[in-house]
Amino acid sequence: MKQLNIGIIGAGRIGKIHAENLIRHPQARVVAISDLFAGPELNEWAAKRGIPAVTNNSLDILDNPDIDAVFICSSTDTHVPLIKSAAERGKHIFCEKPVSMDLQQTEEAIEAVRRAGVQLQVGFNRRFDHNFKRVREHVRSGAIGDTHLIKITSRDPEPPPEAYIKVSGGIFMDMMIHDFDMARFLSGSEVEEVYAQGSVLIDPVFAAYEDIDTAIVTLRFASGALGVIDCSRKAAYGYDQRVEAFGSLGSSKAENDYPNTAVLTTAGGVQSDKPLHFFLERYSTAYIEETDQFINCLLHGEKVPVNGQDGWQAERIARAAKLSLREGRPIKLSELETSIEGL
Repeated sequence: MKQLNIGIIGAGRIGKIHAENLIRHPQARVVAISDLFAGPELNEWAAKRGIPAVTNNSLDILDNPDIDAVFICSSTDTHVPLIKSAAERGKHIFCEKPVSMDLQQTEEAIEAVRRAGVQLQVGFNRRFDHNFKRVREHVRSGAIGDTHLIKITSRDPEPPPEAYIKVSGGIFMDMMIHDFDMARFLSGSEVEEVYAQGSVLIDPVFAAYEDIDTAIVTLRFASGALGVIDCSRKAAYGYDQRVEAFGSLGSSKAENDYPNTAVLTTAGGVQSDKPLHFFLERYSTAYIEETDQFINCLLHGEKVPVNGQDGWQAERIARAAKLSLREGRPIKLSELETSIEGL
């Protein structure tokens, strides 16, 4: 049975999640993991999982001729040079979102992948969620008729720490980029126009970095359909992730996932569990599925399900949202070619 040798660059939370999921795949072998701060703790962690090599230099992975593909899970500012280097060495690439904070750099990374003839998958794990996939199937099959509206709710249980806010790229690029990709995924249509409104309602620290913590973004798709995304950095009751597609024949919606579906009803009221608390719980199976599909596509010579173009399109929408918030008007994505400088 053919096996793919994998190297992981970046051993933070998401890098370790991917490593754990890759280890489960019978045709994937994690042969090395790198991190700038690799030390005894990472060595011990890797040894327990049968990962033979740990290094603090990503070149040890990129220059290893036995490695077929790399998972890039390091900080966003390293993504483009690592993608280019991996592509030049003929390695397939899985890269966490976003590819970069700069559209031109993302384009350069995609072009490097194209020239090298390798594959690039971008980590939009929510596409692989069992609930969201079913809504997409309902849209694609015509079960809801012509799509008129896409509604997405995305709310985190707690805001990130200040150190993260400082380098995150802002709510549109860091958090809502998942929702922008989901809007394209569910609608099957490209976004043509974006209008964003936002406030700082949770913590003034966001304002210190010219960011917001609460937002509503409306979208106009090429198909004529409309989209609405509401986003918050803090929902007191847990991780709130819901979508709905509404069309001429009906609607399809996906509600939150819960630890269980038991509901206690008494004279004192109705009680049920709060939604799963954070993305590691909510999307645990989606992370496994996206990893499996990446490996399976490489093994069978098929195109990966979420490519660099998908990453670029989501970044364009995020850029348009940022410009819209700054200028207080709807932004057509066609404007970005002349408006992105300085954002």
